This record gives sequence, C-alpha cells and structure tokens, in this order.
Amino acid sequence: MNDKIFPLFVVCIALVAAAGCVGFPTAGFDPSSALQDIGKGGLQSESMMTYAGDAAPSPLTTSVPAPSGSGIAGIETKIIRTAFLTVEVKDVPGSVELLKNLSSRKGGYISSTNIQKNYNNRLSGSVILRIPAAEFENTLTGVRTIGIVRSISTQGQDVTEEYVDLQAQKISYQNQLTQYNEIMKKAVKVEDVIAVQQQIDRVQTELNRLEGRLKYLDSRIDFSTITVNLQEPEPVGGETGHTFISTINEGITGFFGMIDAIIIILFTLLPLIIIGGAGYAIYRWRKSRKGADPPELSERK
Repeated sequence: MNDKIFPLFVVCIALVAAAGCVGFPTAGFDPSSALQDIGKGGLQSESMMTYAGDAAPSPLTTSVPAPSGSGIAGIETKIIRTAFLTVEVKDVPGSVELLKNLSSRKGGYISSTNIQKNYNNRLSGSVILRIPAAEFENTLTGVRTIGIVRSISTQGQDVTEEYVDLQAQKISYQNQLTQYNEIMKKAVKVEDVIAVQQQIDRVQTELNRLEGRLKYLDSRIDFSTITVNLQEPEPVGGETGHTFISTINEGITGFFGMIDAIIIILFTLLPLIIIGGAGYAIYRWRKSRKGADPPELSERK
C-alpha cells in the first residue's frame, strides 16, 4: 500500500471508532408519545429515554406472552348444545322429581321448574336441566323414558370463532394494561397521570367485559341445556266428569253471550229499522190523506 495513503486510512478508522464511543444524547420521556406508541405496536426502547434526570431502568418488554391454558393455538371446537322436548306423563309432579334425580346422577342441576293447572284441571309443567356436555346424549335417553315423547328438537351452536376472537382480544388488552401501568410508574406531570389513568380505566373496562362474556360462553359450553315440557294425557271421553258448578258457569256464559249477540244484531240492523220506520210513517200518512173525502164528495153522496 502507498506510504501516503496508509496513514490516512488509519486516521479514518480511528475517527469512526471514536464516534461510536461518544454516542448520541438521550431524549426525555413523554407519556403522550408513549401512549401513541402503544397503539402503533409498542413502546420505544427505554435505553433511549431519561426519567426526571435519573438513569433509565431496564428495558420494558413490549409483548406479554399468552397466559397458560389460553387455548388459542389448536383450540378445540366450542359447541353450545340445547334440546327441547314435550313429554306426556301420567304424573307431572312425580316426573319433575324423576328429572331432578336424573340431573343429579349426571352431574348437573335443575335451573328452573314450573307446574301449573290448566282450565280443564289438567297439570302441566316445564323443567330446565343443565347437564355436563359429555352427558348430553345419555341424559336425553333418560328423559325419554319418563313418558311418551310428543316432540323433540336438538341444536348445536358453534361459537369457536367468537371464542378465539375474544381470547385474542383479552390478551391484547392485557398487554396494553401492562404497558400503561409501566407508563404510570414513570409519569411525573399531573396531566400525564390523568391521561394514563383514563386509558387504564378504559382498557380495564373492556377487559372485564371480555372476561364476562368468556365466562358466560364457558358456562353454556360446559353445561348443555335441556328444556322438558310435561303434560298429562287427555282424559278418556273428553272432560273428567260432570259438575253442577261448571254447568251453572256455562249457563251464565251462554246468557251473556246471547245478550251480546242481540246487541250486535240490533246495531247491525239499526239503519234498516230507521229506513223501514220512516217508510212506514210516510205510507200511513198518505193513506190517511186518501181516506179523508173532500166535503163536496160527501154532499153528492
């Protein structure tokens, strides 16, 4: 290498090394810009910040790993299963007790029961069972044995997509909440503290809403719903017998029904009655005039 060029080359290398050692001045911490950075994908490196004249702490991790058991990767299908049955039974209260025992044996519980008497003194009722999803089919088989099944329908609602989406949103809000809490620790100005606290409250509210929805879906997925409508069979020959009170009630009902019919007919024919009455009055008036002879005709007779 040329003797004149070599010393110049050595000087250039020394200048580059010196520039790397000197570095650049650090920027001050701005909570407002940090809030914006979260929305853009994360905070800037804290090695480039100063905090009220103190040395910068260890770098803040901008991503929080998914919580264990979140189930986003390779999530199983989430199905909400429901069934509706109408069963004819001889003893409604006894059948309700059978359903309670059945749900208990299957590891479930009775959500609600209702027994009522119809106008013809026949009992009917409804029972809502919450059964573990794994026992859904076995429980349906047990329900069929308590009487004669008149109708049955089953449904399966796939909520996998919604479940995965809610889980992803939950993790995202958890990440934001962690970052906002870190920013809050380093905020100095009152307006910065208020701004960060507002964001924390907003994120926490959304996180609570998502967790509530996930708990509801977990409940509906883990425990299937079976609604059983119970009804007693029709008595042979129609009504269950003759009663004097029911006969009186039917007579009173018929009496008022007849009065209602007369009033309806009267008001329906009222225009015709008025027109007919007016015509008859005119007819009687003209007949009375013709019946009265003039005086001259009377003298001639």
